[in-house]
Amino acid sequence: MTAPDLRDLAAFAAVARHRSFRRAARELGVPVSSLSQRLRDLEERLGVRLLNRTTRSVAPTQAGETLMESITPALRAVEEALDAVRSLDGEASGRLRINAPAPAAELVLAPMVAPFLARHPRVTLEIVVEAELVDIVADGYDAGVRYEENLARDMIAVPLGPPERYRIVATPAVLERFGTPREPRDLMDRPCIGILFPGRSRKDWEFEKDGHTFRLPLPYVFATSHVHLQLRAALDGAGFVMTFEGYVREALADGRLVSVLDDWCPPFSGPFLYYPSRHRQPPALAAFVAFVAAWRARERERGDRLMPAGP
Repeated sequence: MTAPDLRDLAAFAAVARHRSFRRAARELGVPVSSLSQRLRDLEERLGVRLLNRTTRSVAPTQAGETLMESITPALRAVEEALDAVRSLDGEASGRLRINAPAPAAELVLAPMVAPFLARHPRVTLEIVVEAELVDIVADGYDAGVRYEENLARDMIAVPLGPPERYRIVATPAVLERFGTPREPRDLMDRPCIGILFPGRSRKDWEFEKDGHTFRLPLPYVFATSHVHLQLRAALDGAGFVMTFEGYVREALADGRLVSVLDDWCPPFSGPFLYYPSRHRQPPALAAFVAFVAAWRARERERGDRLMPAGP
């Protein structure tokens, strides 16, 4: 039996990880047809089916799961070794894959992308945005972004951004029509716009004041999994929405939206960049960690300059 080469195994890992030939082909930069043929050839050489295929889905068989668990660390080690060799001249290179939720990606990571790539032109950066928690090691990511309550204990975590907070906002017209809520339960009889998570689960709104925290299952007039649809509905007067302050800062500043119940929405820790504890970081990841530290230092310095002088 001819042993499969590294490209065959990398192709299988990509299909198994994405559970899609089309997405795997896009990642690898090859036609779907050639990728499918490569996988059929691999199964024929091994004498075992690795993938169950239907017209709508692709999933690893038990043999495929076993192979995936074994080769994922090995493929990562090979990629890291190649990146290390390419970086012997002192310049980081290779692919950096990060998984992040939408608010962290749009409000914190997005401003960093172009400056980071300008500083490290030999790095290819991939940011995959999804709400659900993933195993970054098993899914082939170099790092992830999450908030403090969702960080695994066996990961290294570094602050990615400053403290954040939620704002509950509505248009002046909505406030005039329904009245300004004075406490969270006042929202029970007002139109609210909710967020949907994977599996169509709805998130209760969480409030905190004087050390007391509680969740409120509000009835929604509209719910969506897309934050920008939420914001558009709020700006169009559909009702109240709870969202990250960064999404509504401009609308609050120009008066299109008004913030309510601010004393029930205190600041909380910003997102963290987290990654596995390894003796040696991949060069692209090490470069990004250093870039984040410098970026945060500049942010703090800028904030200090904007602070009003004391009496």
